[in-house]
Amino acid sequence: MNKSAIFLSLGALAMMAGGCSKKLGDFRSDYFSTRPTPLETVGQTVPGTVTGTLPAKYMVKNALVKATPVLTWDNQGVESQVAASPVLFQGENVRDNGQVVSYANGGQVSIPFNFEYRPEMAKSDLYLEFQVDQNGKVYTLPRVKVGNGVVATSTLASAATVSPATAKDAFQRVISEKYSADIHFLVNQANVRASETAKSDYIDLNRRLLQANTAPNMEIAEVSINSYASPEGTLAFNTQLAEKREQNTQSFVENQFKKDKITEFGELTSSFTPEDWEGFRSLVEKSNIQDKDLILSVLSLYKDPEEREREIRNISAVFNELADQILPQLRYSRIQATINVIGKSDQELIELYNTDPKALTIDEILYVATLTDDNTKKMEIYSKAASLYPDDYRAVNNVGKALYQSGDYKGAAAAFDKAAKMAPGAKEVEMNQGLISMLNGNYNKANEQLGAAAGLAENADALGVYYLTQGEVNNALRSFGDVKTNNAALAQILSKDYNAARATLAAIPTPDATTYYLTAVLGARTHNENMVMSNLRQAIKLDNTLRSRAQKDLEFAEYNLSYL
Repeated sequence: MNKSAIFLSLGALAMMAGGCSKKLGDFRSDYFSTRPTPLETVGQTVPGTVTGTLPAKYMVKNALVKATPVLTWDNQGVESQVAASPVLFQGENVRDNGQVVSYANGGQVSIPFNFEYRPEMAKSDLYLEFQVDQNGKVYTLPRVKVGNGVVATSTLASAATVSPATAKDAFQRVISEKYSADIHFLVNQANVRASETAKSDYIDLNRRLLQANTAPNMEIAEVSINSYASPEGTLAFNTQLAEKREQNTQSFVENQFKKDKITEFGELTSSFTPEDWEGFRSLVEKSNIQDKDLILSVLSLYKDPEEREREIRNISAVFNELADQILPQLRYSRIQATINVIGKSDQELIELYNTDPKALTIDEILYVATLTDDNTKKMEIYSKAASLYPDDYRAVNNVGKALYQSGDYKGAAAAFDKAAKMAPGAKEVEMNQGLISMLNGNYNKANEQLGAAAGLAENADALGVYYLTQGEVNNALRSFGDVKTNNAALAQILSKDYNAARATLAAIPTPDATTYYLTAVLGARTHNENMVMSNLRQAIKLDNTLRSRAQKDLEFAEYNLSYL
């Protein structure tokens, strides 16, 4: 071989070996792109992906690269950082599990990451750090910046902003009670007999009407009379008979009212039913008559009233029990009175609570707590209820709610735990314990507890917040439904339904600092500078800690907030 050929062969070998023997060069920022940009929290985490596009002749064939995403931020002059899981990529001659990149053609690598969010990350930088292993020789390459800043709007979802569930009182200002008495008639007769009005049920009805007529906290709301004939006669006869019984019973009641000087009795109504077929069937079903199923099946075949009456007469002739036991019970008038018991007024309840709380029932005390918007006063009333009625979980649960809303989450948790022992499975308590679990970061437990509170109206907001903390915006939207809260508006902002978010924020009955801050975020996303500035001023006026957040918040990167 001549000298020229030798030199040509050595050159080719050198070029072939270049893909293996040379050291890997430094990475450059423009090799990488990051999504999302800027970074954005999803629930309580910061997820994303860095995509690297490596050029041809760059990735040496025997290099194994460990790329580690690192998020850094300033912590009072000292750099703090957190690293995500490293990702491997490698040259084509490396036997490992990394993503393979061609030396000749280059290629792409994907580097996902997920950081637990911290508020300090609002101003931060995302780097990739590189460690290279070439045939056992390990060295480090300079890190490369691939992103900066974290939009943390989703973290505004907080269980602390959810109102715990109240275990409600059963207080009723007006309690309607119904009393009745039956006046029975002899066959084919319509006169009201003295023996019937001397029976205990009529005497008791009359006594209650007299009491309601004189008691200051009672009123007769309505008196009704319904009269019946048994179904064995002809329809025409039974119609006349039932109507006469109605008239006679009404006259008797009106005369009794005059005698008793009852002048206020709401409305007196009356009606009659010629044939009480349903009553007949019900009584037969409940009786011990032999072959009662046969009787009912035969009668059910006849839809025509005349035919059915004929068959009833025929059957009654065979079955004495029908004539002796069933039919007499269907010849009657029923007098029914509705009497309203009027409870104490709000002022009377408040005065009694202040002077003699022991005179109030548990439901009355729990109701008194609803008459104030002062959380401290509510806590006092619920605590008094718990001391007077120590076996009622509702008072204990509601003490926990008041503590929760005052920011005493430890005290609230203790109260909810106590209520849970008193009433296992109570939905209000389950939901409230779910809120505590979310505050403690125990989301699995929170999911279980909120699930047990399904069907409770207040649970919609709590469950929606749970889904937001998990980054499940669509599930959060479904859970919130038509709820008008800051958390519901936040879900709409995250889903980019800005019109819905605007309507929700405007409908919040008592807007707070978070309401105005979210409205400012909405203004920034819809490029409304006046909306941003005016709402940030109001938010900071209500909560000065939002000043620092706003100045670091990349939602407002386009605006000069230094004056805040």
